[in-house]
Amino acid sequence: MEEGQFWFRHPDSSKGEYVLQHLHIALRSHRRTPGVAITAILTLSVGIGLATAVFTVAEALLIRRLPVHDQDRIVVLWGALSGRDQVNYPLSIDHARLFAQRTRALSTVGFFMYEGATPTLIREGNELRRLRGALVSGDFFDVLGVKPALGRSLRPEDDTRGSAPVMVLSHDAWQQKFAGDAAVIGRRVTTHFRSMEYTIVGVMPKGIDYPKGADFWAAVIPAVPEQSMQYMGLHIIGRLAPGVTPEHARDEITAFYQRPEATVWQRTLRGVVHTLPQLVIGDTKPALLAFAIASALLLLITCINVANLLMVRGLTRVREIAVRSALGASRWRVVGQLLLENGLLAFAGAALGAAVATAAVRGFVAYAPEGVPRINEIGLNAIVLTGAIGLTALATLLFALAPAILTSRVELQDVLRSDARQTAARGSRLVTEGLVAAQVALALLVLAAAGLVGRSLIKVQRVDLSLEPANLLIAELAMRDNHFDTREKQLALLDRVMHGLESVPGVRGISLAVAVPFGGGWDGRPVAERQTPDEIAANPMINMDVVSPEYFRTLGMPVLRGRAFTAQDREGAPKVIVLSATAAEHYWPGADAIGKRLMMGGDLADTFTVVGVVPDARYRELRDARASIYFPIRQTIFPFAPTILAIRTSAAPSDFVPTLRRAIREIDPAIALSQAAPFTTFLDGPLAQPRLNAFLLVVFAAAGVALAAIGLFGIMMTAVRQRTREIGVRLALGATPSDLRRMVLRRGLSIAAIGLTLGVAGALMTNRLIAALLYDVSPADALTLGGVAALLLGIAALASAIPARSTSRIDPADALRVET
Repeated sequence: MEEGQFWFRHPDSSKGEYVLQHLHIALRSHRRTPGVAITAILTLSVGIGLATAVFTVAEALLIRRLPVHDQDRIVVLWGALSGRDQVNYPLSIDHARLFAQRTRALSTVGFFMYEGATPTLIREGNELRRLRGALVSGDFFDVLGVKPALGRSLRPEDDTRGSAPVMVLSHDAWQQKFAGDAAVIGRRVTTHFRSMEYTIVGVMPKGIDYPKGADFWAAVIPAVPEQSMQYMGLHIIGRLAPGVTPEHARDEITAFYQRPEATVWQRTLRGVVHTLPQLVIGDTKPALLAFAIASALLLLITCINVANLLMVRGLTRVREIAVRSALGASRWRVVGQLLLENGLLAFAGAALGAAVATAAVRGFVAYAPEGVPRINEIGLNAIVLTGAIGLTALATLLFALAPAILTSRVELQDVLRSDARQTAARGSRLVTEGLVAAQVALALLVLAAAGLVGRSLIKVQRVDLSLEPANLLIAELAMRDNHFDTREKQLALLDRVMHGLESVPGVRGISLAVAVPFGGGWDGRPVAERQTPDEIAANPMINMDVVSPEYFRTLGMPVLRGRAFTAQDREGAPKVIVLSATAAEHYWPGADAIGKRLMMGGDLADTFTVVGVVPDARYRELRDARASIYFPIRQTIFPFAPTILAIRTSAAPSDFVPTLRRAIREIDPAIALSQAAPFTTFLDGPLAQPRLNAFLLVVFAAAGVALAAIGLFGIMMTAVRQRTREIGVRLALGATPSDLRRMVLRRGLSIAAIGLTLGVAGALMTNRLIAALLYDVSPADALTLGGVAALLLGIAALASAIPARSTSRIDPADALRVET
């Protein structure tokens, strides 16, 4: 009776003693099979930890609301050509004000510079800080409906000509650049470029990050000289009026573009509308959704694996449970005790999973690519952690319920009959094998997604840039306004810089450019001679760059036809341009563009002759080569000269930075080196998100494959153990060890083949969900699907081979004496 006494509560024992007794029994049961317990706990910790980490990130970036009033009612508007929403067309200051006067769809209207947050050097005493500043209208924060965390926000009266320049800091900039000092209000800082003194008047609450990456906000009108206002481009931001939908606002700005007094070019545009949450989340949403699906699949694989472990463990205790039932324990008490044992596993797995989740979230924050929205707000959320643990614990108990009930239903007389035990074993084996096949299928889904994203990453990393990135240094200059207030001063100063740096040892080539790689730039829409109105309407927005004569040689871009710029392409000479191949083909399909002419500028008053054609370089965007038009620096129609230097060095570019900094200081102390880095460093920006996507999906896939392999290995080992007597009979009847190995191996591969078939079918349907993450790879890519299927089949063969080999060590005489 001793083994069965724990099933009964002693009349003199308290309720607490009764519970402790059952806990002691459950722990003793796990000590008898430590391998199963440890495997279950580790399996749960991986599944719970990774799933919780992804849910935590998704909650911060996708679910948590912005600290603004009624965020879904805030919209941002701009113009676009039909089918080209990714290339946006801003409004001029006059048109933005006119739309604000006419709109009925928006109850409150503001605007901001379409370039977004741009790098700005800020001086405070002798200290220089590099901040990203956004120029906005004075009612920008009124539209958002947000109150400052410190001081005040911008006001409409701050955005008038002659008003004192003020700025409002972001919460992150206040903490990181100004040490969270509450006395920052009232401090004065000066922009290095225009020597414009700003007073800090407020700090925004945490989570305000629009335009994306803004460290501070300042009013537009005081910051832009009156003669430059005509070159400003603005986006509209507004709050929808009651009862108005975003579609109504889109239709209204479309009608504004179509107004009778608009130009022919404006009437080719249509309105585009986005809610503020859509813009803040940005391109991270497809990746996060993919990770959420992957984590859910991993969680499901985890639960299936644990269920299999519990099923196998339960089958080894059939005789024990039957004896205890015969001694008087009711079925539901047996089930309750088994669920308590499984609950301890779930609790231990959840506790360890919390540690895994904490480490995973910290790793994500540490290695997340630059530009991930609200990255500083990501932290392990107690609500998310509790929910994930609770969900997994519930799923574990539900999966454990079936084996517990199945185990408890066996009667003693049935257990004593070998055929009954074998029938029960066969029935349970079919269930466990089905679960393993499901694990393999789910593992293939995650592995296929990881394979597709990984192949995409390889392709985008190997894409032809049409330039030579090795030994190419990109530097950004910052000049004080009194040295840079006219175009003549700009060019004279840049000439001194260029001539001074050409003689510095290690410089093999130097040129000017408009923007750093993958950092934006200028767009234009030139018109070819003799184009029809319909052809003009179809002209694309083209990337525009202003360069010095050595640009193409410095960057290593070949000239496909015609010539590059020379020193003779200057003021007073015929105006010339160089086009990229795609731009030339658009304007003159099938013809030679050399000698043809494009018109630009106000009223198309400036005409340029094409003298050269170069490849479409991936300087501005990595995934898609932009059609480009290049102007010689002495013939550009723009009022601003570029301040980006591209320098070809003879040694490692990073080693040249100190030399460059000293040389620039010697040329003119008014010039500062804002930033300098090798071209390859700028590739980290566009590659960061694809690399993170591939890394995270590979982690999920590796975990899923490992769990599936463990499940298959465990099932095959159990099958060999359960069929020991049968194997002995086969050996006695003349079967060879190789026959038995093939039998076990064939069974394992059959299970895997069923799972792979289901997994491939599922992948063909679900991989479309990650299409936005792919580059030059089809969601149904046969090479990837075939490769991951072959990999899983190989892993399945290995997981089955070890149990198969164990049949060779079975002695027929001993096997025939084994009770099954």
